[in-house]
Amino acid sequence: MSEKIGVMVCGHGSRDEDAVREFEAVARGIRDRLPQFDVESGFLEFARPIIRDGLDKLRGRGTTRILAVPGMLFAAGHAKNDIPSVLGTYEAQHPEVHIDYGRELAIDPKMIRAAGDRIAQALDAAGGTVPNNETLLMVVGRGASDPDANSNAAKVMRLLWEGFGFGWGETCYSGVTFPLVEPGLQHAAKLGYRRIVVFPYFLFTGILVKRIYEHTDRVAAEHPEIEFIKAPYLNDHPLVLDAFAERVEEILRGENNMNCKMCKYREQVLGFEAEVGLAQESHHHHVEGIGTGAADGGNGHDHEHGHGHDHGHGHGHDHDHGHGHHPYPHADHPLGPKTLKKEPA
Repeated sequence: MSEKIGVMVCGHGSRDEDAVREFEAVARGIRDRLPQFDVESGFLEFARPIIRDGLDKLRGRGTTRILAVPGMLFAAGHAKNDIPSVLGTYEAQHPEVHIDYGRELAIDPKMIRAAGDRIAQALDAAGGTVPNNETLLMVVGRGASDPDANSNAAKVMRLLWEGFGFGWGETCYSGVTFPLVEPGLQHAAKLGYRRIVVFPYFLFTGILVKRIYEHTDRVAAEHPEIEFIKAPYLNDHPLVLDAFAERVEEILRGENNMNCKMCKYREQVLGFEAEVGLAQESHHHHVEGIGTGAADGGNGHDHEHGHGHDHGHGHGHDHDHGHGHHPYPHADHPLGPKTLKKEPA
């Protein structure tokens, strides 16, 4: 019997309906680039279809081998634990299907070029005569309790900083780690640059991206002497879609190599030594497929969550579901690491 190969794009999920639509657009772009495969997509939490739904569709159409890729920029808790747990459970329940798991987008020349295009787009739209050497670049990462993922955001910033020849570069985060956006920008404003470009290194919009721009406006209002430019996030840039397709092709070529040298689950990373060898399990069952907005039966409350732990991003339930994340060792840091919250009116 010949092998039938399918592709599963595994997204994080969001309560923001715009974010869900953008992910679906990216999934269509990946499908267009891989016409030789049956391609499905699904979400880890908050939105439908969930990952298991997409796997069911592929299996129902006779797929015997599934190439699964995480729809994520960096490998933190979601890519390392949550998605592999969901895929492993499914494969154990359906032994007739073999699932190969690909790597995250990671630090990649295509991704850096896509990011550069977004920044150039913002600079062109702003116009003006401020030279790049009098401009500071602020790259905003999602933020994780995984220092390796956080360091990747800093590396992206450095590559963009040097690529454009900006006068200075800084990195801040939307949640979980530090510094958050507002203290990061307040610090940057003290450095004497005439212009600050704020670039959210995010794939999709959502509550956090919108609040990044809100916090930028707040700091800009306090510093009218500085021009603040808000660059667009990555979204469905053609090079991002190309990078996703490349991750699928890597699996088939046997080149699916994830860099685990600084993974806190495998190595004794400074400050995170107690997390070596933690069990691989998903902690998202309580929010799996509950839907977006108010159309999920009344559950559409603002649940952007930011557990004081984290699974690789900046959630926000301040309440505890008791699902056992290892505590982030710097949770009481004065410049973070709480997820961006909506300020009370």
